[in-house]
Amino acid sequence: MLDRAGDASQVDGFLTVAKREGWEIVPSVTYTGGASGTVDHAVFEAFWSEVKPVLEKALAQGLDAIHLSLHGAMVTSACDDPEGELMERIRAMPGAEKLPLYGVCDLHGTLTPKMGALSDCLIFYRECPHTDAYDSAVLSTELLARCLKTGIRPKHRVLVTPIVWPPTGTGTKDGPMRALEDAARRLERTVPGALAVNVVGGYAFSDVPNAGVAFSIITEGSEEDANAALAELGRIAWDMRHGGIPAEHDLDAVMRDFKPGKGPVLVVEPADNIGGGAPGDCTEVLRAMVKYDIQGAGITMADKEAVAALQDVPIGGRKTLAIGGKGSPLDPGPLTLEVELISRSDGVFELEDHHSHLVGSLGKIINMGPSAVVRHRGITILLTSKKLPPFDLGQWRSQGINPEDLSMIGIKAAVGHRVAYEPIASGSFTVSTAGPCTSDVTRLPYKHLRRPVFPLDRLEG
Repeated sequence: MLDRAGDASQVDGFLTVAKREGWEIVPSVTYTGGASGTVDHAVFEAFWSEVKPVLEKALAQGLDAIHLSLHGAMVTSACDDPEGELMERIRAMPGAEKLPLYGVCDLHGTLTPKMGALSDCLIFYRECPHTDAYDSAVLSTELLARCLKTGIRPKHRVLVTPIVWPPTGTGTKDGPMRALEDAARRLERTVPGALAVNVVGGYAFSDVPNAGVAFSIITEGSEEDANAALAELGRIAWDMRHGGIPAEHDLDAVMRDFKPGKGPVLVVEPADNIGGGAPGDCTEVLRAMVKYDIQGAGITMADKEAVAALQDVPIGGRKTLAIGGKGSPLDPGPLTLEVELISRSDGVFELEDHHSHLVGSLGKIINMGPSAVVRHRGITILLTSKKLPPFDLGQWRSQGINPEDLSMIGIKAAVGHRVAYEPIASGSFTVSTAGPCTSDVTRLPYKHLRRPVFPLDRLEG
C-alpha cells in the first residue's frame, strides 16, 4: 500500500496528507477487482482475516484513527452491505469503539444508514466521469486531520431517497447530478457546521435495499440544520427524477444515418458497460457496423478465446473467427467473421491520463492481457484477454492505432469514457442494445430493493 504513493489513487491521496501531517502509518491490505457479479463471501472473510490482526496490533500500540479506501457497491453471497459490515466489525474491536473512522468511496457506491451511523466521515467522489479519486481522498484525510487537531467529532447523517438512476443518468456535467452537486457545494458554504455534503448516484445493478440515489452531510452543527439540508437535496432529486433516465437512440438509425466527420462518431452501448459489470463482448454494435459496412470503424471486444485462437496466425494472415457473444445470455451470441491479423501484443501500456478513474484502482500501468488487432473489411477490432473500461485513449495507441483517425468507435461504457473520448469526437450517440447493464431499470428483476421506488413504481409527489 505504501508503494502507491504518487499513483493518483485514493490511497495516494491519503498518503499525501499523512506525510504532510507527519503521521505514522499502519498499512493493512488492499483488495481490488473490477465490476462484476456477486462476490463469494469467502473473499470478504479473507480480507477481514488480514485486516483484523493488523488492527489488533495497532490498537494495542495506541492507534489514533482509521481511514478506509473503499468503492462501496460490492455485494457478497452473504451480505448486502459489506462496507457497513466492515465498519461494524471494526467498531466491535476493543479500543476501536470510539476512534475517528474516516474514508473515501465511489460516487456509484451504495450509501446505507448503517455506514453513516458507524463512520465519522465518508467522502464520495464528486465527478462522473471520476477524475477526483485522489482529491476526494485528500479531502477525507484533511477532515480527519482537522478532527485530530480540534478533538471535535462530526456526525455523518444519511438520507436514502426513493429514486434509482442507471449509470447513464449519473454524469455530473449536466442534468440532475450537476444541479445536485452545485446545491451540495452551496450547502457546504451556508449550513452552519457543515464540513462536506455528498451526492451519491448509487449503483442501480445491486439488488439491495438501499441501492440508488442517496445524500449525506458531515457536520459539526445541529441535527436540525443537517436534516434540512438533506431534505432540500431530496426535493431537488425528486423534482428532476425523470432527467436521471436519459433517452437512448435506435442503433440501426444511427448506423443508417452515419456520415463521417472531423473525428470519430461514438456509438455508446451502456448495456455492455464494462465499468458497470458487463462482459464487454456483446456483439450488437459490431454486427451493425458489419451490416452497414462502416468503413474506418473501430471497436474493442474482451474475448480471450478469440485472442488464443489467433496464436498461430502470422501477422497479415487470415482466419475465420468467432468473436464475442460469450459473456451474456442476453446477447445474440458470437459473430463469425473472416479477419486479417494486424498485430498482437502483451496488452501492457501506461495510461495517458494520470487522473483517469482507472488510476484510482489499477494504477498507471494497465494490463489488458494478451491482445490482438484484427480487421474485417474496413472495421478494426481490438481483442483483449481482460476486459478494460474504455476510459483512456492509450488503449488504442498502445496497439499502433490512432483513435482520432477512426470514423466511428464502439464504446462499452455509460459515462466514464467521456473525459477521454468526447474531446476527439465529432458526435456521440448512446444506443439501446441488449445487455446486463440496461438503462431501463424497470426491466431488472429486483427482489430486495426497497419499494416503492422511482421509476419502478408509481409515486405521488
